[in-house]
Amino acid sequence: MTTLLAARGVARARTDWRGLAGRRLLPLTVLGYLLCRTFSAVLMIWLARHQPVDGVPGGVPGGHATYWDETRMWDGRWYQEIAGHGYPRHLPVNPDGKVAQNAWAFLPLYPLAVKCLVVVTGASFAVAGSLLSLVLGGAAVAVMAVLLRDRIGAPAALASVIVFSALPPSITLQMTYTESLALLILMGFLLALERDRWMIAALLALTMGLTRPIAAPMVLVVLAVAVARWRERAIRPVRRRDWGGMAAVAGAGLVGALLWAQIAGRVTGVRSAYFETQGAWRADGVVFFQPWVRNFELLFGKVGATVVLVALLATFVAMVTGPWARALGPVLLGWTVAYAAYLVATVDVWTSTYRYAMFLFPLVPVALGVGWVHRERRVLVTLRCAIFLVLSLGWQVWWAWTLLRFVPPVGNPI
Repeated sequence: MTTLLAARGVARARTDWRGLAGRRLLPLTVLGYLLCRTFSAVLMIWLARHQPVDGVPGGVPGGHATYWDETRMWDGRWYQEIAGHGYPRHLPVNPDGKVAQNAWAFLPLYPLAVKCLVVVTGASFAVAGSLLSLVLGGAAVAVMAVLLRDRIGAPAALASVIVFSALPPSITLQMTYTESLALLILMGFLLALERDRWMIAALLALTMGLTRPIAAPMVLVVLAVAVARWRERAIRPVRRRDWGGMAAVAGAGLVGALLWAQIAGRVTGVRSAYFETQGAWRADGVVFFQPWVRNFELLFGKVGATVVLVALLATFVAMVTGPWARALGPVLLGWTVAYAAYLVATVDVWTSTYRYAMFLFPLVPVALGVGWVHRERRVLVTLRCAIFLVLSLGWQVWWAWTLLRFVPPVGNPI
């Protein structure tokens, strides 16, 4: 009798939770996001006490680092320079004749938005930029919750978004970085594809071309959508305007992928200005695919690198192709595969890869076990969610201490 009553109590609690998540998805999402950002803020305040002042970009007027100084570390200084001084008309050159690191590697939409806020409010770059990122990040996870809800249900979406908000690189959602803005644009783009809002998706793909250099994989997502729609044409006819809309989105993605490189070339008079600038951060310039093998060999040796890379690839393939991911649908899975391929092809894999990998957010519901089409197969979800949440917050502490804190003269960037 006691066991029966306990089982009924658990079932009632689950029903109440599902109902609450369905009715209050967005408020609960924002609340979870803000709690995670509060944890990160406390961590950054503590970290500032251990931050050498000569490691803070532009120095520290007060003699000791603060939370606001932590928000503008690493790439934040480049966005601050762009907001204050714009882009150089002539590419700086090192003594060896190669292009030096400069602002053209960073896209303009975010620093322009921060500059407008600074002008309107009179706030410092750090305050305006970090608060803008915080708000945009909240909007991004709210749209993410809606996007996931339509595929896996409200309770699963809420759990996924909260775990996502606790991941180690989620700190950048309150720093002067482009992650929040780019994530919001991406969520809007994917939601527009899910709902056949082709012109909105095209506009967002074009906008991404001025935010982060990840418009190219958006084109591959459209191809995945086109294939899925063709296969479903018997039950969901594809209209002529749908084909035209998908073509427009793909075209916008291609333009977005090339737009900033063209602007940089025109302004500086050097056609390859953007790619030469990107190469300034890499020992061998811009090289495709090879950095993954080279850097993993540095970490694990040749044999170890092969084992680790094969294991990573096998794990990824299993996660996106198994029945445990099928509920996510072609848009989310298409994005995951396209963006992962983009990272492997273009990224000089190192510590910044943590941050880049945030955009592989559909892997979170897969890891939590909520990507099954048949919901009775979603087992141990609460336990998984709790484990991932605790591990993520603990990992975030290590990540911030190791990477966000900069002790000159050298350090690994976020």
